[in-house]
Amino acid sequence: MKYSIDKQEKYTLLRLNEEKLDSSIAPQLKSEMVTLHAEGVRNIILDLSEVKYTDSSGLSALLVGNRILQEDNGIFVLTRLSDHTMKLIKISQLDSVLNILPTVEEGIDAVFMHEIEKDMKDDD
Repeated sequence: MKYSIDKQEKYTLLRLNEEKLDSSIAPQLKSEMVTLHAEGVRNIILDLSEVKYTDSSGLSALLVGNRILQEDNGIFVLTRLSDHTMKLIKISQLDSVLNILPTVEEGIDAVFMHEIEKDMKDDD
């Protein structure tokens, strides 16, 4: 799997440099997200700008990332989805479950908003 990781203080940006998110890539993506989470990463922004095709195993990997971060009060944001991937997510009715934003910058903003909201809840 070809990808790059940019670790920041509040989030990690994971860029998938693959055209397909399918059964040959999905297990590696899942294990990378689980590893990042085990290392203490709580917020992941996944840039899918190069992914043109996604199948059910790809969706499964996205759901795993979403679940492990939400369980830990983190946020998992998908950015720059292809039309094909977006259609698959909508058909699967996962657009209400997953955090999907058009740009990485908006994903970063969402992470900071999430952190502010979390801090405010912690103060209560």
